Amino acid sequence: MAFALRKHDSEFDPQPMADINVTPLVDVMLVLLIVFMVAAPLMTAGVPVDLPKTQAKQLDDQQPPIVVSVDANGAFFVDKREAGAAEGLLALLAESSGGAKDRRVHIRADKAVPYGKVAEAMGLVSSAGYAKVALVSEAARGAAPR
Repeated sequence: MAFALRKHDSEFDPQPMADINVTPLVDVMLVLLIVFMVAAPLMTAGVPVDLPKTQAKQLDDQQPPIVVSVDANGAFFVDKREAGAAEGLLALLAESSGGAKDRRVHIRADKAVPYGKVAEAMGLVSSAGYAKVALVSEAARGAAPR
């Protein structure tokens, strides 16, 4: 607690000041913040383990995605092969995936294509049993990639 000092010998203020000096409190809090910021990554690093060497091959489950494209005229393409209508799209999609429904499917569409045509392509792909469907777009100029 802080006290008021005498201004002059004749003037004496016997009342103590009731204000709390928060500067030391802020200093302590900043030091604690820095300590926790430094210590937090060390706690999540885990236990250091020296892993054994094996002859096993790496898992090769990272297959490239199947690309379904819709051009400006509304025609469907699967990996640069023209599919034409919906039936052709499903047939080429099944051929490209080899029957594996867990493959990723990227849908690319020209920006001039109506939304209904893109929604139709997404609906056909998802109704065929493919759950990993994503839309592909370009990043805007000047935008930072994430």
